[in-house]
Amino acid sequence: MTMNLYLRYFNKETLVKSVDDAISFLANIDEIGMTPELEQDIREYAASDVYYPKRYKVRSRVYFIIIKTEAASMQDFKEKKALRGHEDENMQQKERSSAQQTLMKLNEERPGWYEGTLNFKRVLMTPGTGKFQYRDTLFVAQVKAISPQDCYNRIVEHLRSRVDDRSQFPSPKGKNFKYVYLGAAKG
Repeated sequence: MTMNLYLRYFNKETLVKSVDDAISFLANIDEIGMTPELEQDIREYAASDVYYPKRYKVRSRVYFIIIKTEAASMQDFKEKKALRGHEDENMQQKERSSAQQTLMKLNEERPGWYEGTLNFKRVLMTPGTGKFQYRDTLFVAQVKAISPQDCYNRIVEHLRSRVDDRSQFPSPKGKNFKYVYLGAAKG
């Protein structure tokens, strides 16, 4: 698959098949002021293995962007077809599948005792200065719950009533919440 370049500067945009066409497009925009250094940098970006968008400063808070794409036409690009390579598509499918599995495990009903570990950003006042700052805080609790999601909800509910309102709690789907099923509740 050939790599094309999408360029945009305010409402001026184009999809080109070569770096020469990209440089020609930019050279026709007076505000950009094409220089040999800028041309060389664009050529290096186009030839590199870097696939993230590149932003070039024109003046304070004004930029133009270049995006590498496999899209064959502007319409394909706008419809987000071929923005990433096939390897990236496979990776995205795996990530989606993994996220779905995590969500299913969190909501799987298995009443009993859980040990939940939550790493959250707690707002604390610094003694001496009177200023507040976020501090990573690890909280571990054994909770009677019907699912891992319920365990998370109970821990967060408990903490919300005991810490500063500005404290930040992570998503239960992320790496900052872990749980272990300890066993069924008796009686």
